Amino acid sequence: MKLTQTHIENLYEFTRKHFVYHYDVQTELVDHLANDIEEIWLENPHLSFEDARDKSFKKFGIFGFMDVIEAKQKQMNKRYWNIQLRFVKEWFTMPKLLTTILIFFGIYSLLQIKYSEFYIIGALLIAVLFEMMYLYKDRKAQKQKAEKKEKIFLLEEIIGQTKGGVVSIGFVNIFNSVRFTKIEFSSLESHWLILIAFCTTVLIILFYVTSYVIPSKSKELLQETYPEYKMVKNV
Repeated sequence: MKLTQTHIENLYEFTRKHFVYHYDVQTELVDHLANDIEEIWLENPHLSFEDARDKSFKKFGIFGFMDVIEAKQKQMNKRYWNIQLRFVKEWFTMPKLLTTILIFFGIYSLLQIKYSEFYIIGALLIAVLFEMMYLYKDRKAQKQKAEKKEKIFLLEEIIGQTKGGVVSIGFVNIFNSVRFTKIEFSSLESHWLILIAFCTTVLIILFYVTSYVIPSKSKELLQETYPEYKMVKNV
């Protein structure tokens, strides 16, 4: 006995009711459940679809699909950070390396100016403000997609939620360090200025990559990760 399209749709709805909201994770679970249900039917062909489905679900244990969800989240988080690293590395190869060097020397020169810490605080506040606005818009868009029951992929949500968020935390930490320790950068020795300039340059690149580069290439990255992405989004 084989599952019908109605059965498959029921399994998708079943996974949603059990807190699986991402289409790629749902599909993996539906495939697993469908195969297991057909095996159960081979042993007991008179069992109803619902009973066979529930029997298969019980094999996941008391936490249901949570272990599968956590495993997929770890897998996609790892993939996201590999994507991020790939784009960051490009800034240390030609021709972007020239831009990176200019950013570094620009920051290094700024640090030598008296009261440069106030310029840095101002720049950080503006950057964090704009980033919070972008994050708010992204999360609102994700919520609207969820309300419309659009198919959302796990990596798609990670790209939206991580967009500059981690880097913004870094900016806030730098802001607090400057504010509370009252560091006068112009009085520091050269090797400290070089270290601070380098770290700040990397942070700026991370900010640009997570906030603009990866989101602008999200469709391409999602199609690369999920062969079915384009077909699903065109439905």
